[in-house]
Amino acid sequence: QVQLVESGGGSVQSGGSLRVSCAVFGYIYSSYYMAWFRQAPGKKREGVAAIDSDCSTSYANSVKGRFTISQDNAKNTLYLQMNNLKPEDTAMYYCTAGPFAYGEYVGTPATPNFGYWGQGIRVTVSS
Repeated sequence: QVQLVESGGGSVQSGGSLRVSCAVFGYIYSSYYMAWFRQAPGKKREGVAAIDSDCSTSYANSVKGRFTISQDNAKNTLYLQMNNLKPEDTAMYYCTAGPFAYGEYVGTPATPNFGYWGQGIRVTVSS
């Protein structure tokens, strides 16, 4: 049984920083891909950032240069460092791990129908 548990969300003022983490419990293959998605109120879930098994990364244009996705070597934890946060970054953030690349979903309002998903964590940015 694989579980993904997000932590580190919260409220911050515009221009501030937060780091959200995703702890993976259970076994996933070292070749698995991982990503962060977010869903703002009234909007579809969208891909924010993805990391491949070779550690190459991709980002939505809206967060490029402000967000950084990373993972530890054992793939036990996935991170999303968010700097210079804006009110439009307010959303529930979800991590996911799966056998296929998430790159094509980054920056698009589409949710892949594969992979393990966390329960989500709220990030609120006030102006």
